[in-house]
Amino acid sequence: MLKQFVLWINVPVEQATCEKLTEYVGYLLCRKLKPKTINCHIGCIRAFYEYLQREEILKITNPVRKKFTLRLPRPLPRFLNDDEVKRLFDVIKKPRDRAIFMLMLRTGLRVEEVSRLTLGAIDLKRKKIFVNQGKGGKDRVVYISSDAHRALIDYLQCRPLSKSRGLFLVEKGTCRGSPISVRGIQKRIEYYSNKVGLKVSCHQLRHTMATQLLNVDTELSTIQDLLGHRLVTTTQRYCRVCNLKVQRDYHRAMEFIMRRT
Repeated sequence: MLKQFVLWINVPVEQATCEKLTEYVGYLLCRKLKPKTINCHIGCIRAFYEYLQREEILKITNPVRKKFTLRLPRPLPRFLNDDEVKRLFDVIKKPRDRAIFMLMLRTGLRVEEVSRLTLGAIDLKRKKIFVNQGKGGKDRVVYISSDAHRALIDYLQCRPLSKSRGLFLVEKGTCRGSPISVRGIQKRIEYYSNKVGLKVSCHQLRHTMATQLLNVDTELSTIQDLLGHRLVTTTQRYCRVCNLKVQRDYHRAMEFIMRRT
């Protein structure tokens, strides 16, 4: 990558400018390279000039300015439809795993947040969970649906005895009795995904919860609070895949318009 850049600019590296780098990016785009690949080129060039400045003590200007990268397209959130949700949970019989994934589906908790849950964070009587230090260091409260509540109770009734205050524990091996790790939870969803023949991740359960709420006309600000999004624009991404709500809104509006004309 670096050799290609040096040959292309056709001038000594210390004479390369930001404008020249912009032309180089245009050249890479014309070659139909993907934005992610072009950003790798830019990163390599930036590191090279930082090396010259730091190690070779050369008084040159780095042509790669701060945040000089191409914006990558953000994929739409993937979610499970109702049939896929049923197929997945039909094969999750283990009480601990069922409680874990039912909580993700019904509360929108991130996998890191689930792995850090403690017994003290659960208020079964009021059907609440206190999420301490979620993403971005934010605390929030989420609510437990009836089916997730039932799954939690079923698990707590057979939860292994342990001094750990962690809610979900490892049940086998040398780590038995310690809180289950993020990777441990991810491996369990991979196991069930393969078993049912679906491609499912922990984060997809969170996306599914958000999409289901939007489809029943839940306020966007409510979903934002439940998911712990700092910006409502992050939550708005779900609107782009929430076809049922769009469909209902369209037909409702058209019925009103047609009555007027």
